[in-house]
Amino acid sequence: MLATFNFYNQYFKHQAERFYKFSPLLLCDSPTRKSKRNKFSPHLLEQMKNILAAILILFSTNFVFAQEVQQKPLTQSEYVRMLYDLQKNPGKKDALVEAVRRRGIGFELTDGLRGLTTSKSRNDAELKRALEESARRKENPAAAKLPTEKEAVEVLSKTRAATLAAVEEMPDFVVKQQIARSAAYAGTNNFRNLDRLVVAVSYRASGQEEYRVLSRNGILENNPKAKQTYEEVGGTSSTGEFVTVLAKIFKPESETKFEIVDTDTIRTRRALVYDYSITRDKAQQRITASGVFDDTTITGMKGRVWIDRENFRVLRVESSATEIPEGFVIRAANRTIDYDWVTIADEKYLLPSLSDVRLTSRENRNLYETRNVIRFKEYQKYGSEVKILDDEEEVPEEKPKP
Repeated sequence: MLATFNFYNQYFKHQAERFYKFSPLLLCDSPTRKSKRNKFSPHLLEQMKNILAAILILFSTNFVFAQEVQQKPLTQSEYVRMLYDLQKNPGKKDALVEAVRRRGIGFELTDGLRGLTTSKSRNDAELKRALEESARRKENPAAAKLPTEKEAVEVLSKTRAATLAAVEEMPDFVVKQQIARSAAYAGTNNFRNLDRLVVAVSYRASGQEEYRVLSRNGILENNPKAKQTYEEVGGTSSTGEFVTVLAKIFKPESETKFEIVDTDTIRTRRALVYDYSITRDKAQQRITASGVFDDTTITGMKGRVWIDRENFRVLRVESSATEIPEGFVIRAANRTIDYDWVTIADEKYLLPSLSDVRLTSRENRNLYETRNVIRFKEYQKYGSEVKILDDEEEVPEEKPKP
């Protein structure tokens, strides 16, 4: 089954309108006259060689010194200065995150600095996570030490084996999805609520997923029918959170490229963080835009996985679509999935607990971003009835837990 995103731009447009109205020197002869070839004495040549050697030695020394300076931990004043620069130049975020990861921090991380980071970075999750891990690394360097290359490869190998085995052993089950859908102008992070859904999902061990929309904005649906997606309600929808994404990342035929980048802590569990990428011809991720005209494209994938250092299971996945055609209305598709242990028929399984799905689309000259925050509740054995409780009338947005 393909991991899919669906976006209905006419529905979104209608809802959004409710809320937004160094330089080299060249040595050459003069072109206007002939010049005689310069002749240098052996003594002069030897002096020039010595001067050149001295320059090279000095340059090398300065270069090594510069490298040593760059490896020193960030001071508080440096970090704050970079934060304010980030506010003016958002494109510098990757450089700041890299500096925090590679250099670490040489100061105490206070609540005040956390708040400043949130405000100046527009609540950027990646920067906040890198900062928290740098603080943990400062307090306990051994626990947050990156593995050797050999160790990193071994962890990946064990994780691949454990993940693919779990996919094969997945039971049939039902689960309730509570979905809070919102929208904003892209880049503002100022999301406004659109609607809330309660969806019953049936999963078969064969990989088949069926969705039934039980309620919308607290109003029960009459005789909901099982379908392969919940796109019938319009707006943004997604599938494949249960095993499709993980299977795609770790199957050998995907030829996924991995790179160890950091350590982290997910729900008290120590984790290794890897970047990954899969080309379009291997990923085959489908994005569909529907409206006046339907349009579908196939994309690649890249992102990040958090792997438990002890049991080699995936605790979190971030995924972004790559190789999106230039003329396609969807310009970005991103998804974060958190996994946690649940019990189904007295057996424990690692399954999604929270998903954050975001699509950015182009509408005339504007870019809009939709967001679905999906909570997975009450995993049960297949055939169980999914009930709607009174306390589900309001489904608050929830961010991935640290």
